Amino acid sequence: MNGHSTFALFLRTGVVGVTVGLIASLLTVVVGTLIESRPASAASGSEVTVTAAAYNPNDATAPMPDLAVTVSQTRDLAKQGITVSWTGGATPSSRPSGTGGSNFLQIFQCWGEDRNNPGHPDRTTCQYGGFAATAASRDASVDPEDVLPQDEDFTVPGAGYFNPPYTSIPFRAVTGKTISSIITENGVKRHDGTVDVNSNEFFTQYTTNEIKWAGSGDDGTGAVKFEVQTQMESPGLGCGTPTIEGNTVTGAQSCWLVVLPRGTADNGQNYITKSGLFWDSWQHALAVKLDFRPIGVRCQIGAAEKQIAGSEMISQAISMWQPELCLQQNGAAFVVRAGDESDAVFDASTTTPSALALTSRAMAADASDPNVYAPVAISGVCLAFNIDRRVLPDSSVPTEVTALNYTPFDKMNLTPRLVAKLLTASYISALPGGADLGYMNYHGSDNPGPNSTNLTKDPDFLAVNDDEWQYMDINSTSVADALVPQGRSDLAYQMWNYVLSDPEAVAFLNGAPDRWGMKVNPWYSTNAAINPSGVALTLPRTNFPKADPVEKPDATTSDPVNGTGPINLVAWRPYVQDFETGAYDTLRADGLVLGAWNRDSVPPKFGKLGRYLLGEQKNLTVTTTGAAAKFQTIPVALKNPAGNFVVPTRESMAAAVSAMTPSVNSHVYEFNFGSDAAKAASNAYPLTMPIYAAMNPLQTDAALRATYATFIRYAAQNGQTPGTQLGQLPEGYAPLPASWVSQAMSSASAIQAGVKPTAPVDLGGLPAGNYAPRVGGSSAEPAPTVTPSGAPAGALSSSATPVDPIVGPVAAAVPIGLSAGVLAAAGVPLYTRWRRNDV
Repeated sequence: MNGHSTFALFLRTGVVGVTVGLIASLLTVVVGTLIESRPASAASGSEVTVTAAAYNPNDATAPMPDLAVTVSQTRDLAKQGITVSWTGGATPSSRPSGTGGSNFLQIFQCWGEDRNNPGHPDRTTCQYGGFAATAASRDASVDPEDVLPQDEDFTVPGAGYFNPPYTSIPFRAVTGKTISSIITENGVKRHDGTVDVNSNEFFTQYTTNEIKWAGSGDDGTGAVKFEVQTQMESPGLGCGTPTIEGNTVTGAQSCWLVVLPRGTADNGQNYITKSGLFWDSWQHALAVKLDFRPIGVRCQIGAAEKQIAGSEMISQAISMWQPELCLQQNGAAFVVRAGDESDAVFDASTTTPSALALTSRAMAADASDPNVYAPVAISGVCLAFNIDRRVLPDSSVPTEVTALNYTPFDKMNLTPRLVAKLLTASYISALPGGADLGYMNYHGSDNPGPNSTNLTKDPDFLAVNDDEWQYMDINSTSVADALVPQGRSDLAYQMWNYVLSDPEAVAFLNGAPDRWGMKVNPWYSTNAAINPSGVALTLPRTNFPKADPVEKPDATTSDPVNGTGPINLVAWRPYVQDFETGAYDTLRADGLVLGAWNRDSVPPKFGKLGRYLLGEQKNLTVTTTGAAAKFQTIPVALKNPAGNFVVPTRESMAAAVSAMTPSVNSHVYEFNFGSDAAKAASNAYPLTMPIYAAMNPLQTDAALRATYATFIRYAAQNGQTPGTQLGQLPEGYAPLPASWVSQAMSSASAIQAGVKPTAPVDLGGLPAGNYAPRVGGSSAEPAPTVTPSGAPAGALSSSATPVDPIVGPVAAAVPIGLSAGVLAAAGVPLYTRWRRNDV
């Protein structure tokens, strides 16, 4: 069944969330790969392993007595992903189906310590039950003989067979408010049916981060990615809330990560059906303390704030650097305003005081560019994914593939042409279900035409990926395209440049079919003769347009009972707020998929499909390498100009830097896909991008220039030490080469001195800065210098395409900033980064 048939089915029935996985869920499946117990890694320095034998030494009834759980990071945490892996899990694991399953783990977050059991969390402070599923809720009716003494305070006594006891574990929020469905009046407890302990103001199925089922492989091992939530995502937990003494932030609210083993049957039952918070299960819980970085700017209250504007790629690094930047001479609390780099660079190019610009592209050629450029970071743009295996129910599938059913894929290869397909809504399921897609040669599931329903079904994709992908039955709108942010950026421009570096991708965009017959969605074609608007799509561009005006028509009038409202492309596949949000949604397996039509809503509207659960996850996003690392999403291996598939790592990004060449401005380097150096760099990640701090050093505010010079010096020196401690360089970045550091220091001095050198000049012996590095230094070794290698590949080149199409009724949803930009361009004739024709 393709995505459109599935969509039509749930529109007819109104049933959401029923999947094939529930049919086969009693099958024993392997859900993990071998994860060896190992010491703390150098990358994090805070990896912790806890064992059932040590944590609950007197637990004679433990369902998994040999369980050992490793948490990849436990200190300096923020809103991010971590890895939870284990050995010693009970087997065989079975998935939920009527029951909660068997021999599995539940993983969730709590904030309070049990005052009666120090070193263990208080179950009333746990974010648990959001899915209100069997064996994963906070409440249930129970048999009288199954109520243990530890649960009596949370139980309403029964009154006969038809009115059994009711146990409900309240949620006590860090705010002081308690959500409880049991009320005591005049010493008598009763069940208040108006209170839902599983869906409330503090958490719901859409906001909770709990994992309600995680099974082990045949060898008892497994691993999952877990979303760590702070006070911003979960006010009821309050993790990371700053502790303030006087005007100084001294710490942050800690929390607990709980791993709860579930066996084969609950107390008095034949299966696992009851809440994991009931004492018979809770007594076996393992927990690890989580320490957080204080939320928000961690400078002395009242400290001066200075703005930095432009590239979102540097945001993860600045969040790590900020506490140390506050301590520097001329330091400040730097507020990052992520947005269009060209706007930021233009604002910084005048002599009027402005925010320091962060950009990957120069504003103009050397002679006409008033800015000084200081390299401060190396990062990149990437595609990242979170896709679980869904094996075809076919006896011809190899047993080794079937054995991995429901486990996550850990690698994917994409070519520029495949990236083009994802960015142009060329897969059928990327377009609204129920719409007339005749222009795509799609006439229903019986006559689907040459275009695949989604990426995983595309022969072009299968040709460059591992053979096991051909045995998958992965169906979802969320793998027919990638989540992309609204707005303009250098990142989008470079990704489109990457697509245009490949002649096959260029031919596809011009309307030529690939060798399997698939063609570009004509509304995205760079060929005016093919594009229905009569105007070609202009590439490269600085945004990701929703150019197709397709719409499923409104049927509420013609069919009042079953009809649904209209759906255009933006409603079907909405934008995300920014690149980081795409990585966050991918960690959570939230594909932003449209849900069922709710005619009872005022006004009637479509709902939102909930996040996919473990074993059914399927997401793709365009994001930054820093955000992908932060949220533990898997980066795609992209085909580079040398013809190799490479993922972003410190080493592969360092190799790309070694192959970079000067751009139109000799002070700003780029990875030029058509250069001989890029074609020879066999181990280079192709979408590596430098980030420069840019400013006109003739700006009139000397104090502001000195503050920005301090930022540059710290970023280029102390900020280049890889690690997870505050002040260090996080994952997703590569350290600057020594020559780039020298350029940064020279530029910082020029900015502070108010000098725009046209040739090497004496900058007055300005100091490099007074640094206050953290005690203890690095928790990881810097990446080695990598020299690109390999023979040059064939030419990869293309020319820019004509002007943009008129995209019809969806145009209002595409980012617009034309008027303001035209005014700015009129005032600066030499401004060669004018890119406001991207609408």
